[in-house]
Amino acid sequence: MKLNDLHVSTGIEPKSVLVLRHRPFEPRFRKILPWLAAERPDLYNAYQQTQGEKLEKSMVGAGYVASFIGHEPGKAIFVGLYGIGQSQRLTFEEYWQVVAYNEMKALGMRGFTEEDGRSSILFFNLALTDFYAQWKGKLVVGWPPPERSWWRRAHKNDIPVLAILEESALAAGMPLWDEIGLTWDQLAVLPSRWRTTLSQWRGIYFIFDAADGKGYVGSAYGTDNILGRWLNYSTSGHGGNRRLKGRDHRNFQFSILQRVSPDMSAEDVIRLEAKWKERLHTRYPHGLNDN
Repeated sequence: MKLNDLHVSTGIEPKSVLVLRHRPFEPRFRKILPWLAAERPDLYNAYQQTQGEKLEKSMVGAGYVASFIGHEPGKAIFVGLYGIGQSQRLTFEEYWQVVAYNEMKALGMRGFTEEDGRSSILFFNLALTDFYAQWKGKLVVGWPPPERSWWRRAHKNDIPVLAILEESALAAGMPLWDEIGLTWDQLAVLPSRWRTTLSQWRGIYFIFDAADGKGYVGSAYGTDNILGRWLNYSTSGHGGNRRLKGRDHRNFQFSILQRVSPDMSAEDVIRLEAKWKERLHTRYPHGLNDN
């Protein structure tokens, strides 16, 4: 079966479809793009609503964008089929007034810059259709070579359907607890599976301020455990901790030092927290812990 067979089966003419395989060149943003597709479809769509000049011209005359994310070499994961509506031209200043682009810049996206050599960029109204919506994150296609050619005209390419997965591949499985490393911005777009798991984990965590190398040790044993504590930082930037206030929370990086039993008493968790503060010398003035 080919991708074009799916288009034809739903009455869509392949000549009207542009197939995009998103794989951002920015490493940090490339990691998080599948999370956005799963958890923040508004941001994901904003990402693809502006394009380079060559693709802009093709989108003006096309009817649909079949949106995929680069999965593995030669493969792509389906996100959705979007109808292409009207477009408007944005200047550099107008582009960066869009809230979504500032959010994604904080997540590692380069976006529209003056170095691009253009004075303006087209912003397309892309509306998600119900085309095989149940296969979002599950439909895997083969991507014809060359890999660098990241967008194609559907009717000129044979794009095979390779698999229909049982679960979405957009929300990747969690790494081991001692391999987790998240920036402050990433806390707001954690995949649902990650949130569920972190809400079950008690433990000792570490916040590293990349601006000056100082650290903070904290413990989580209350409502929603580690997830609850980290979302507190995501909301406030400081979690109520005095020495984190006034710092640029965008420089914070989060990791887990030790995971503990879910029935460990609060007193024992606090005792372990104190030991980690001693080992890592995070008490003020060397670190960011007050006690």
